[in-house]
Amino acid sequence: MPPRRRTPVAEGRAAVEVCRSAGFHADRATTATAVRYTLEELGELAPGRTVEVRVPPFGAVQCISGPVHRRGTPPNVIETDATTWLRLVTGELEWSAAVESGAVRASGQRAHLEGLLPLRSLTLEG
Repeated sequence: MPPRRRTPVAEGRAAVEVCRSAGFHADRATTATAVRYTLEELGELAPGRTVEVRVPPFGAVQCISGPVHRRGTPPNVIETDATTWLRLVTGELEWSAAVESGAVRASGQRAHLEGLLPLRSLTLEG
């Protein structure tokens, strides 16, 4: 079951749009809301506890079904900064380009989000 949503959908979507219109350089509070909302969206889209996606200092989510991780450092971790994350989830940046440039650090055999990003709920077609 996905985690309980903490960011209201309308507030989260509005924060994402403010970040997008500001070239992904909005104020800290707006960025935090946008990141937390999109992490929650990912958790709902791909529920599970196989991969941990971290966007410090704003949040993290465990997602993707498969082997469950319970304690210590997860074997499948994805970590990036807020700007890169928001560009990924909105489709402004391709997953492979972010990994190749080092903007995303992914460790573990299942640590990838190909096919899940951009989040369909945030794309113009979505």
